[in-house]
Amino acid sequence: MVREGVGLLSVRFVLVFLAALLMVFSFSDGCFLVFAAGEAEARGAVVAAEEMVVECYRVVGGADEAGANVTGLLTRLDDAGLLLSKASLAYGEGDYDSAYDLAGESLVRLDGFAVEANVLWWNALQARRWDFMVNVVGSAVGAVVVVLCGFLVWFLLKRRYG
Repeated sequence: MVREGVGLLSVRFVLVFLAALLMVFSFSDGCFLVFAAGEAEARGAVVAAEEMVVECYRVVGGADEAGANVTGLLTRLDDAGLLLSKASLAYGEGDYDSAYDLAGESLVRLDGFAVEANVLWWNALQARRWDFMVNVVGSAVGAVVVVLCGFLVWFLLKRRYG
């Protein structure tokens, strides 16, 4: 009888230990894994970040040409460019781990950037369209209505006093 209780207790202990071990590894951010970036990985990350920054500048330029307010996007782009320049500097000095990390951080800052810029571009185009409709078409229709109302008033007055 004592042996069954000890066996049951040890099974519970093992299950609790495994559950605790699973929780430790599931809540950690990979701090138990050690990764050292080599020259090829660092160069690839820096090149990918450079391409992303160039693409984001192109997209934000299009949004700016459409009349969108891109100051918030330019601030994010400047931050990403600063991280990229630090990554290039670290790569040039042979610090491949820092170069890899900084280039990755630059890419993270630009995550979703193109989508936001395209939304601003689309909204600016819609605003320009509505401005055209109100200013040009609205003015033309208003002028025609004023002329027609004037003609109608003239016709009614002529008929009454004529």
